[in-house]
Amino acid sequence: MVATSDPSTLSGLAESAVLLLPELVALRRSIHEEPEIGLELPLTQAKVLAALEGLGLEVSVGEKLSSVTAVLRGGRPGPAVLLRGDMDALPVQETSGLPFASRVAGVMHACGHDLHVAGLVGAARLLVERREELAGSVVFMFQPGEEGCGGAKVMIDEGLLEAAGTEVVAAYGIHVTSGLLPGGVVSGRPGAAMAAADTLHVTMRGRGGHGSAPHAALDPIPALCEAVIALQTMVTRRFDAFDPVVVTVGHIHGGTINNVIPDDAAFAATIRTFSAEARARAEEETLRVVRGVAAAHGLEVDARYERLYPVTRNDETEAAFAARTARDLLGEERFRPMPQPLAGAEDFSYVCEQVPSAYFFLGACPPDRDHATAPYNHSPEAFFDDSVLPSGAALLAALALGRLARG
Repeated sequence: MVATSDPSTLSGLAESAVLLLPELVALRRSIHEEPEIGLELPLTQAKVLAALEGLGLEVSVGEKLSSVTAVLRGGRPGPAVLLRGDMDALPVQETSGLPFASRVAGVMHACGHDLHVAGLVGAARLLVERREELAGSVVFMFQPGEEGCGGAKVMIDEGLLEAAGTEVVAAYGIHVTSGLLPGGVVSGRPGAAMAAADTLHVTMRGRGGHGSAPHAALDPIPALCEAVIALQTMVTRRFDAFDPVVVTVGHIHGGTINNVIPDDAAFAATIRTFSAEARARAEEETLRVVRGVAAAHGLEVDARYERLYPVTRNDETEAAFAARTARDLLGEERFRPMPQPLAGAEDFSYVCEQVPSAYFFLGACPPDRDHATAPYNHSPEAFFDDSVLPSGAALLAALALGRLARG
């Protein structure tokens, strides 16, 4: 069994976290009303800085993005651990009907990052109250640009992992879900927790002509269609079903009118994998397939495989520690082992590549909704229940306390 903080400490954390609920809700809703996208989040950054003011933290901001890094020095010497909360929203028009719905047209906190920010602020407040118990330092990572911009990588490049003066020995993150899990339930697993996400860009180049005389042209559209189908066959014939690969073509473009054969046609696909081996082979195989199809049709092809986020992989020891901590803090009934990884992707994966980490999920589905059918993250109707904020804050704080106690 992996040791966690003692029961009295965990009980005190949970009780203190509940007392923070009003201010955490106010912060979360303020951020929700003014969502921002990408790497530059000046309004959100200002709210985080205001929330951390007076806590005695060593605070710095990013150079290439509006991040906030805060370091808490414990009362006793020891290593450093990292707690992470991402801050950015999505280009989604909110239709939730909430009284604190987004006031920015076409932008919404549809993935719950506003709760992540408030929960991490809560964890900071809880740990500041217990500064003398901390045998080391805690780095608080308030990160912009998770939604496709790779903000975690930028923060790492700017020195995040050494912010306490020594490289962090462990890192933890929690992601809320508006569906999948009942409210207040934590779930996680060792090993792969989320997929790597890459993009395949393909343009078939032929020779345009009249739709009535395809023999006089070099039509790229049939070849493009054949390549899309061939990729699906490739997945079932070239990859082990127990190390899965997901290929989804989400964008196709070719031509302007029904009776004109275009010069070129293009598609883009997302490629999801769960191991480094499958990821490397996916790059090789997808490029081989589309180039082979193009050659068979006498076409030229521009094919590019763009690597985006790596696999989010939980360290075995840290995942076991996080699961035990969740059970001890919240109760056995509020932890559910995660049966398989999610095919979504996370740029916390960049942290996981360098530091033993655990990334878990916290259900934020309201009690009057069925978590199995509730609108899920990224939906314009997604709704996250504020009442889980104390649980998230207390769990992050407990992970930091427990890991530092291990030395």
